[in-house]
Amino acid sequence: MFDTLTQRLTRAVNSLRGRGRITEENVSEILREVRVALLEADVALPVIKGFVDSVKAQALGTEVAASLTPGQAFIGILHKELVALMGGARAGFSLRAEPPLIVLLAGLQGSGKTTTAAKLARWLIERQARKRVLLASTDVRRPAAMLQLERLAGQVGAEYFPADSGTAPADIARAAAQQARRGVFDVLIVDTAGRLHVDEAMMQEVREIDSAAEPVERLFVVDAMAGQDAVNAARAFSGALDLTGIILTKADGDARGGAALSVRAITGQPIVFLGVGEKPEALEPFDPERMASRILGMGDVVALVEQVQREVDTDEAERLARKVATGKGFDLTDLRGQLEQLQRMGGLGALLDKLPATAAQQAVSPDQGDLQVRRQIAIINSMTPRERRQPGIIDGSRRRRIARGSGVQVQDVNRLLKQYLEMQRVMKSMKGGRLRRMMGALKGKMPPD
Repeated sequence: MFDTLTQRLTRAVNSLRGRGRITEENVSEILREVRVALLEADVALPVIKGFVDSVKAQALGTEVAASLTPGQAFIGILHKELVALMGGARAGFSLRAEPPLIVLLAGLQGSGKTTTAAKLARWLIERQARKRVLLASTDVRRPAAMLQLERLAGQVGAEYFPADSGTAPADIARAAAQQARRGVFDVLIVDTAGRLHVDEAMMQEVREIDSAAEPVERLFVVDAMAGQDAVNAARAFSGALDLTGIILTKADGDARGGAALSVRAITGQPIVFLGVGEKPEALEPFDPERMASRILGMGDVVALVEQVQREVDTDEAERLARKVATGKGFDLTDLRGQLEQLQRMGGLGALLDKLPATAAQQAVSPDQGDLQVRRQIAIINSMTPRERRQPGIIDGSRRRRIARGSGVQVQDVNRLLKQYLEMQRVMKSMKGGRLRRMMGALKGKMPPD
C-alpha cells in the first residue's frame, strides 16, 4: 500500500538535498511534486488543497536546526501533517462499553464486510483476552452471505446467531442484541447488506438496523481500491449513520492509498483497522503515526517486532537452539519449518513493507522472494525423510528425482542445497551461548549464566 505515493514523496524530498535552507522558492517546487503525488494516489481534491496549504505554512515558518538538513526537516513536517490528516494520535477501538459491546458494520457490496466481521471477531478473541463474540447477519437478500458468515464464525471461534432469511433485517438485529445480553457475550458484531450503489432504500434499512441494535460502534467498511467511489460512499454513509470509525479493506492490493488519506477527512472519523489480506488473521489496528512513517519510506519496525513476537513459535525456536547448541545438525526439516514460519507472517512482501525503504530496496522484490520461498518448500517436500535428515546422500539421480517431484529445475535444487550448507555453517559457528542468548532475547528474557 502507498508504494506509488512513497516513491513520489521520496523523490520530492530528495530534491532538497544540497540546499542550504528551506526557502519559499524550493518549498513551492517540492509542493508541486507533493500535489502531483497525491493526485496520482487518487486523494480527494479538497483534501489535497488543505494538506498542501498546511505543509506550506509549517515549512515556511520552520527554523532548521543545525543538526538537521533541510530534507530531514521537511520530512518531519510531512510526517506531522500526514499523521494529522489520518486522524492524529491513535484513537483505537474502544472496548470500554458495558457488555455486550454492539458493533454495526456498513458499506457497499463487495467492500468485504462479511469477511471483515469474521476477522474482527478473531482479533477480539485472540488479541483481547479471549472476548466471547457473537456474529449476526442481516443480509436477507443474499442468503449465501448468512451461510458464509456462519461458516466463518466456526473458523474463527465465534458464535453465530441463526436467523431466517424471511425475517426483517431490523428484527434480526434486535433479536441478536437480546441474545447477546442473555448469552453473556462480550461483543456482538452485526453485518449488514451491501448494495452496488448508494440508494435511499439501503440507507433507510441500515438506519432501521441501527435503531434496533443500538450499537456503540458504527464502522464504515470501505474498499481501499475504490478510489473516489470510496469517498462518495463515505460521505453518504456518514450522513445516514453516526459513524464512529472506518475499516479499510484490501489495503494490501492498493498501491495508491488515496482512500486512506481521504475518508478520514470526509467523515471526520478515524480509520481503526486495515484489512491486509484474505486470511482471517489479516486485520491490523490502524496507527496514523506508523502509517505516516511507512508512507515516507521510514518503515514500521515496531509493527514488525510485534508481528514477530506474535507469530514466531518460541517453543520451536528454543528446540532449534538446543539442537544446534548440542551439535545436532540443522537439517532440511528445520529449514522448511523456518520457511513456513515466514509464510505465516505474511511472506517476504509483508515484512519488507515494514522495513525502511533503504533496507527494502536492497532486497529481492517481494513477489520474487515469496515465489522462491514456495519453491524451496516444494523442493524439501519432494525429499524423503532420510534425505531431509542427511542431505549429504543427495546425489545426481536423487536431485533429478526431487526436481521432477517439485516441478523445478535441477539448478533450483542445487541452489537450495548450497544455501542450506551456508546456513548450516552459520548455525555451527553459533553453537553454545551465542544462540541461547539470541533465543532468550527473542522471548524477552536472558538465560541464567
